Amino acid sequence: MKIILASGNPGKIREISAYCNKNEVLPYSDIVEKFDVIEDGKSFQENAIIKAKAVYDKVREKLDEPFVVLADDSGITVPALGNIPGIYSARFAGEGATDKENLYKLIDELKQAGFAHTPAYYTAAMAIVTPKGTFTVHGWMHGEVIDEAKGEKGFGYDPMFIPEGYENTLGELDHDVKEKLSHRSKALELAKTVIETL
Repeated sequence: MKIILASGNPGKIREISAYCNKNEVLPYSDIVEKFDVIEDGKSFQENAIIKAKAVYDKVREKLDEPFVVLADDSGITVPALGNIPGIYSARFAGEGATDKENLYKLIDELKQAGFAHTPAYYTAAMAIVTPKGTFTVHGWMHGEVIDEAKGEKGFGYDPMFIPEGYENTLGELDHDVKEKLSHRSKALELAKTVIETL
């Protein structure tokens, strides 16, 4: 069965292809033209479902063979700052903001609140839309954020996030270590189980 990703992100395509290696994994843009989806949900789960359903409806018009659509929505949450940025992680510094702009805005928020470090967690919600219905899974990674950026690895908020049990940020840790701890990896393992049972 084909797995259609509601994303054109090459990194995500690679990662999901490695996990779901029994299936053909391809971005939705290989089948239909790219289009914008308004993600106006109130949670990561709702936004993942909105994306997956929108892509499923478009692809169904073009594809005759069996397929499922997989979408994810993810971000970081800092409870001490009122649970920001949460679902706004990708646009925390404004629409079209870069990873660096978002990162430094959160660092500024920590400094303004007087925190050198405080607990935080990453969430990944994945929605799987199939002919049999819609399923969702979640993965989390807990740790803390610090008021500076360290390391050039990873992306997004990784240079300010230290995973539980570690002393270095995700920006400093090797890719293999991050993959083992990753919220997305945990959600993918569960999503793979759902897909394999269909």
